[in-house]
Amino acid sequence: MSTPPSVAVLGAGSWGTALAALTARHDAPTVLWGRDAALVETIDRSHENPRYLPGSALPEALRATTDLPGALRGADLVLVVVPSHAFAETLRALAPLRPAHAGVAWATKGFEPGSGRFLHEVAAEILGADVPLAVVTGPSFAQEVARGLPTALTVHADDQDFAQAVADVLHGPAFRAYTGDDMCGAELGGAMKNVLAVATGVADGMALGLNARAGLITRGLNEMLRLNIAMGGRPETLMGLAGLGDLVLTCTGDLSRNRRLGLALGRGHTIEDAVREIGQVVESLQTADEVMRLADRHGIELPIAGNVRDVLHGDITPAEGLARLMARERKAEYPVRLF
Repeated sequence: MSTPPSVAVLGAGSWGTALAALTARHDAPTVLWGRDAALVETIDRSHENPRYLPGSALPEALRATTDLPGALRGADLVLVVVPSHAFAETLRALAPLRPAHAGVAWATKGFEPGSGRFLHEVAAEILGADVPLAVVTGPSFAQEVARGLPTALTVHADDQDFAQAVADVLHGPAFRAYTGDDMCGAELGGAMKNVLAVATGVADGMALGLNARAGLITRGLNEMLRLNIAMGGRPETLMGLAGLGDLVLTCTGDLSRNRRLGLALGRGHTIEDAVREIGQVVESLQTADEVMRLADRHGIELPIAGNVRDVLHGDITPAEGLARLMARERKAEYPVRLF
């Protein structure tokens, strides 16, 4: 049996901690890096992340540190799990420290704030064309992964050998990791589902019923597919774990921060109060703008995502957004073939 690769996980939030625990359980020597010295010391000493994953026991073999050069020293795989607004900064910090043989994967979802670029474009620019890159995405709540509950996700990369290598590290008795080569589609699904989760959360917060929720999920998937196809992505990517799977989970599971934001807005709370109560980064606040910029660039109409953007900007109320959607012209469900 081959020796498992050494893994450096950058980002000690809920998802980074859960993935570090996963690879450590699979006998891969794993170091978890974070900036908060007090939190990292607690993780390393007590094998628990009390801030983001309270009550979830972490493997004894998992190490945690604030020393970035030390975390990267000897790593075979670097897994970046930070919010999208910190992605470029983290890559710039790791670039001169990365072992020459180590590929870089990320489980960050979203776009680069301001530019709207996909994260694989940011990574290629900062790290260079010779570094193997992969995106890890799919329906996966950190709490459930940390508890060892069954989960499936997908790893997309241009280099299929690297995609398989990353999947092999993650794959285990309670965790299935598939592979693909549509990085654009995979990243679009992982980002856009957060915007659509706000819509379903708003509908549930307004007590609009299960029919409304199912309609929003289905038509939201249609919006994801149309935008992905316009950008040259593959429709099957969004019919799988990176799209439909992640969309259903995020739109229906109350562990989703974006759904909880929508629930609060639907119940009449302010965005500021909702974000304060959630206490973690809510990616949809930035992602909604970037999705609509992409839609405008490609001439694609996205009624649900557009209304979410306007609600998040405070331009309309959730009730006004609902009225807009219900007043749209009647037409065929698929006026043109998608694929």
